[in-house]
Amino acid sequence: MTPHFFTPSEANRRLPYIKKVVADILAKGKEGKALRLMPYPTPTMKQKIEELDAQIKVLLLELEAIGCSFKDWNFEIGLVDFPTVINGREMLLCWRCDEKEVAWFHGHDDGYSNRQRITSEMIFS
Repeated sequence: MTPHFFTPSEANRRLPYIKKVVADILAKGKEGKALRLMPYPTPTMKQKIEELDAQIKVLLLELEAIGCSFKDWNFEIGLVDFPTVINGREMLLCWRCDEKEVAWFHGHDDGYSNRQRITSEMIFS
């Protein structure tokens, strides 16, 4: 399947919905993480963890259906990547849930720590 390539403006138009999905993922992920840290999990707790995991999977599929992907498995910063093409190279637009808009990008192998600010000189798709 060919990925959908986003421009920053297209990614930003989708953010209101994505923000809600990511907030749900983070809440469920944090709850599951807390339950997993309990020293003596009960069967009820184990069942709740399974339910949360299933709910997170559904939310992840919602993001994938849009064409973006969730990248924060510690459930702390709500990181989402959007495939893009910048100056003819496949890259990833990068957004954190505490940011107002999609304003950063990085290469596939660079990761979050090497992200760079999007500039007006960049040519998308």
